[in-house]
Amino acid sequence: MKWMRWGGWLAALSFFPMIAVSAEKRERIVAIGGPVTEIVFALGRGSEVVAVDSSSVYPEAVTKLPQVGYQRSLSTEGVLSLRPTRIVASTEAGPPQVVAQLKASGIPYVEAPAQHSVEGARVKITVLAKALDREAEGRALCAELDRRMARVKALLGANLVRPKVLFVYARGAGTMNIAGADTAADAMIALAGGVNAVSGYDGYKPMTPEALAAAAPEVILIPNRGLESLGGVDGLFRQPGVSLTPAGRNRRIVALDDLLLLGFGPRLADAVEQLAGALHPALAERWVGEKTAGD
Repeated sequence: MKWMRWGGWLAALSFFPMIAVSAEKRERIVAIGGPVTEIVFALGRGSEVVAVDSSSVYPEAVTKLPQVGYQRSLSTEGVLSLRPTRIVASTEAGPPQVVAQLKASGIPYVEAPAQHSVEGARVKITVLAKALDREAEGRALCAELDRRMARVKALLGANLVRPKVLFVYARGAGTMNIAGADTAADAMIALAGGVNAVSGYDGYKPMTPEALAAAAPEVILIPNRGLESLGGVDGLFRQPGVSLTPAGRNRRIVALDDLLLLGFGPRLADAVEQLAGALHPALAERWVGEKTAGD
């Protein structure tokens, strides 16, 4: 009996080193960039994330983690103070000298390209899945994205009437800009069956009454936080020139979650589905039916 008791203790003791080894393999990941953080969690490595940047607001668990500041204005000391074993970041992270210092620190640094397209979302997922040893999960995420995007494209069809959509970026009435080409907003509008109401320039320009009149949007698209910063829909309509547009006269305002709308991450299909439904209300009932049948 004594031998059996000692044998049991020895077996138990032999188990503890295995636990220690397993614990040592757990990473301390700092995730920088909202879509990057989403992908890490979607790949099943979220429990190893110890800090994020301020643009990382989904899933809810990340709101309880320490922050290293905004992704474009990082500090080397701030990131390294979290003792990361791996840093995963968007190529939008900066400033460049800080990124260079982080790369030179000896800590594995993985970059996911900030591309505003379906293919760009696939690339982000694939790059991070490979770096985090979650390639099977990455392939599954990409396959689901492709399936749902194909369904959206088929439902919208080639002969759809595409409304003119103006994207407004706002952080209070003093900071209001509208999106031109080569922006995440421009790409999202096209995927959801709309046409950007402005053309002739890349990036963003200030919103003025003259620009609004020239654009003559049928729909105004704005992120939720931007709309809140203006005091809601009524606050948006108080901005000079907004109420005179076709969108203003018909009160066609679409507001969506900022990261969902512009992130081009694992929830891209959710964003396109929601925006497409808002831009094409005549298809709303059919849209729900198609989604139900497809799922």
